[in-house]
Amino acid sequence: MAVDAENVGSVKRQLAHLFEVSLRTTVPSEPDIAPLVEPCAAKSGVKFGDYQCNNAMGIWSKIKGKQAEFKGPPSVGQAIMKNLPPSDIIESCSVAGPGFVNVVLSRNWIAQSLQRMLIDGIETWAPRLPLKRAVVDFSSPNIAKEMHVGHLRSTIIGDTLARMLEFSHVDVLRRNHVGDWGTQFGMLIEFLFEKFPNPEDVNEAAIGDLQTFYKASKVRFDSDPEFKQRAQQAVVRLQGGETRYRDAWKQICEISRTEFHRVYERLGVHLEEKGESFYNPHIPGVLEELNKKGMIEDSEGARVIFLKDVNIPLIVVKSDGGYNYASTDLTALWYRINEEKAEWIIYVTDVGQQQHFDMVFKAAKRAGWLPADDNSYPKATHVGFGLVLGEDGKRFRTRNTEVVRLVDLLDEAKNRSKTALLERDTAKEWPEEEVEKTSEAVGYGAVKYADLKNNRLTNYTFNFDQMLNDKGNTAVYLLYAHARICSIIRKSGKDIEEVKKNAKIALDHEDERALGLHLLQFSEVVEEACTNLLPNVLCEYLYNLSEIFTKKFYSNCQVVGSPEEGSRLLLCEATAIVMRKCFYLLGIVPVYKI
Repeated sequence: MAVDAENVGSVKRQLAHLFEVSLRTTVPSEPDIAPLVEPCAAKSGVKFGDYQCNNAMGIWSKIKGKQAEFKGPPSVGQAIMKNLPPSDIIESCSVAGPGFVNVVLSRNWIAQSLQRMLIDGIETWAPRLPLKRAVVDFSSPNIAKEMHVGHLRSTIIGDTLARMLEFSHVDVLRRNHVGDWGTQFGMLIEFLFEKFPNPEDVNEAAIGDLQTFYKASKVRFDSDPEFKQRAQQAVVRLQGGETRYRDAWKQICEISRTEFHRVYERLGVHLEEKGESFYNPHIPGVLEELNKKGMIEDSEGARVIFLKDVNIPLIVVKSDGGYNYASTDLTALWYRINEEKAEWIIYVTDVGQQQHFDMVFKAAKRAGWLPADDNSYPKATHVGFGLVLGEDGKRFRTRNTEVVRLVDLLDEAKNRSKTALLERDTAKEWPEEEVEKTSEAVGYGAVKYADLKNNRLTNYTFNFDQMLNDKGNTAVYLLYAHARICSIIRKSGKDIEEVKKNAKIALDHEDERALGLHLLQFSEVVEEACTNLLPNVLCEYLYNLSEIFTKKFYSNCQVVGSPEEGSRLLLCEATAIVMRKCFYLLGIVPVYKI
């Protein structure tokens, strides 16, 4: 039975293909039924198979009383099983309960699939998603303001979503929608002119901390009416394109970017900046299009869009004639669909912005930019996330109520990781560069994983001791587990490339088979994490992989020096390769020794 080449990595898709053939034969009168195939869950510690097809009950409810040959869901299940085309994927099938068709996969087929991946590379297991291009809008800090832990979550989650989509053959435009436009710039520019009458004197060292500079200009703005008036005039002159004001604006943006870059560099995150200012020239044309469609109305001096089932209007032009977030976000969405030809536009911000984006998307549907059906492309999705809490259960801040600087936070994670590393006897002999690199990989990886392992919608508590613990579901445990696997391969003294050519994987022990099956589910897990935009699904898979390897396979199957050494070394290598790809998708740098 030939299976589409593009489904080669996903067991679930390959089985769905077989069941689709069976369903067409079993109920030819119902051509629209899609196969429902899922991995089997253990019931009271017992699993009846590896995968299950759950179509029988749904089919019975459709054909009841129409087709005499079926007596109920179990007989539908029996027919589905009988009509499966022959395949080397399946070892055996059985029907349980109300027609569930349980499938046990062939050990040989699992072994051959792993062997093929070792030779052809894990890229052959990449999912194929039904789109070519996506925009992931993430991080998006405000110029002249400090990046805080909310931006950390957006940056980490957004980077992982972008990596998973890129792995799945999607062209991803990683967009940093920085807040680089708006009324606050008048205040900042005027304050800059006061402090530095000579533009040549402006640099990062002279201005010092931008956050402090911002606060000082705000105090001046609130307390000095004459300064306030100058600042408001400066906004008009900046928006009018006067050179002196544009240059000052560029200087402020550049100093901010340097600060952002320090964070991105530590996190290994790449973004392309297209800030609010980029979309500004396009706003009038977009609003004109919406106006022609009869969508924009006057309300209390402002220009607004009323939306069905929403009790507040979307303001697109303020009463003073200025634009706002809604006008910029609508324009950015228009640009991404029409100019950048993106099919999926993903916005990663805190859950507090959910209503704003819902309204923007509703307006885009009304304008005909997006289809009414959320499952069709192009589509726009808001990926919300919860708060980062301190150990007191309140929003995470330092002692003086200031929001924590991200660079300091990341440096502390690295330093704590370095201290723990140097307590190990083995690391005391390492060169300084290796200690630094390992401390960064573990420290930054710990911060990322502590965030990503939670369902993004929940709040999570930031705790260094927990995230840097080498036991339990942490990056440290997982990185050390990977290093141990590499150490097993090194200790064997074998060249793994030679072993790949000469040895064959055999899964005779039940724990070898359990490990092989879990490795094979990598592709469908990445697909699920991508489709639902949930990185925690991948984290759970990675942790379970590490547990199966350590507590089942490695505990019960001797590798080095056993008669099965060649096969088991290949299982070690396959596990290390899948772990490394998981780390890569989560933005974590692997370590190879501890």
